[in-house]
Amino acid sequence: MIFGADSSKEGLKSIASHGAHLRLDRCRRGVLLLRRPPRRPQLKRDPLDGCAYRRAPGLLATEIGLVTKRRKVIVHIATSADGYIARSDGDLEWLTSRPAPKGFYGMNAFMGSVDTKLLGRKTYEVSLRMGAKFDSQSRSIVFSRHPPPDAPPGVEFVNDAIGPFVSRLRARPGKDIWLMGGGEIIASFLDAQAIDEFVISVVPVFIGDGIPLIARRHRHAPLELHSIERFEDGVVQLHYRVQKQP
Repeated sequence: MIFGADSSKEGLKSIASHGAHLRLDRCRRGVLLLRRPPRRPQLKRDPLDGCAYRRAPGLLATEIGLVTKRRKVIVHIATSADGYIARSDGDLEWLTSRPAPKGFYGMNAFMGSVDTKLLGRKTYEVSLRMGAKFDSQSRSIVFSRHPPPDAPPGVEFVNDAIGPFVSRLRARPGKDIWLMGGGEIIASFLDAQAIDEFVISVVPVFIGDGIPLIARRHRHAPLELHSIERFEDGVVQLHYRVQKQP
């Protein structure tokens, strides 16, 4: 089958969705030749996506709708310059008293990229005291050894092993997953190799003592720096990718 060079990708998606796997090749005259691949095509997983096919001649599999993006677990959080996410009693005045800039350090855009929140019981209770609203518009999963008898709509309490739980969560279609905190659950997810990225907004203030970003215990978790962004009020945002351990 031959299509003109101006054939839309939406049309190709429709064709791919109704027939067998098809391969798209470009010819020298600017037209697309559509032909069937060998009966037993050799499909390989992409190490970056986990589920994407490696690139074949022509268009990427993602361009014709054959691939679902791998969901990432991302810690997006603010810390003091000395590495604390809150004072020992949970107080956040050192953070909340700062004027919020336009875009709120990229948080507004980030919220549009996630549809599931993971948090510990203490962080959940602190969020409620601060006026946070949990509803059925997004899914919130609270890790707790002692779940309450009732939970508001959109909130579920779990006490599952982290590794298998995250594997099941990734297998479901959806957007990325926000691991909100606190320090204990971040540490547990990190030690289970269940975190893909950290976005850490470092606030220019020392608070001297408090709850650390990650609960302290012996570990070695190398990171790859993805980007650095500096804001006018002195906040520096560090975006890291967690390197997978063998």
